[in-house]
Amino acid sequence: MSALEQLRDSLPDYARDLKLNLGSVLTVQGAPGLTARQIWGTAVASAIASRHLPLAQAIEAAARAELDEVGITGAKAAAAIMGMNNIYYRFVHLVGDADYQSMPARLRMNVMANPGIDKLDFELYSLAVSAVNGCGLCIESHEKLLRKHEVSREAIQSAVRIAAVIHAVARVLEQAPTAAEVGLAA
Repeated sequence: MSALEQLRDSLPDYARDLKLNLGSVLTVQGAPGLTARQIWGTAVASAIASRHLPLAQAIEAAARAELDEVGITGAKAAAAIMGMNNIYYRFVHLVGDADYQSMPARLRMNVMANPGIDKLDFELYSLAVSAVNGCGLCIESHEKLLRKHEVSREAIQSAVRIAAVIHAVARVLEQAPTAAEVGLAA
């Protein structure tokens, strides 16, 4: 049994819907509009953004069936850069002062121009991470770019559904650690 299956099976009864959803959204049938590569890249980026190390490690291990090292690194890069951008641009959006919007960010974001993976895949992963991190400005920006490049609403919805399920699973696991995690902490 894989680490991801063990974590999924360890979810408490009150999170049964999450257990079922996790089994579904990580399949091509459960994530319409996305390829297996996009599903697992989105899952890796979302798990990192969700900040639960055992879940992120289990998802990365499972993702290796569909993603090579370049694909894994691209998903990690999306999580890393959006971790920074989501904080900065959420501030710009929420502060409500137009002067901040006209100021240059002065933050390096070179990976966005050359992510090492397909740019639309990188955008999907960035959208998913932005959803986890709650940055409305980034969500809007990534969604518009994806739609401009004719990525379907169904695919976009699937990426965000993956992010939502993984984030919820991470939160539950944080509150209800598995026996293996308790053993690791001892």
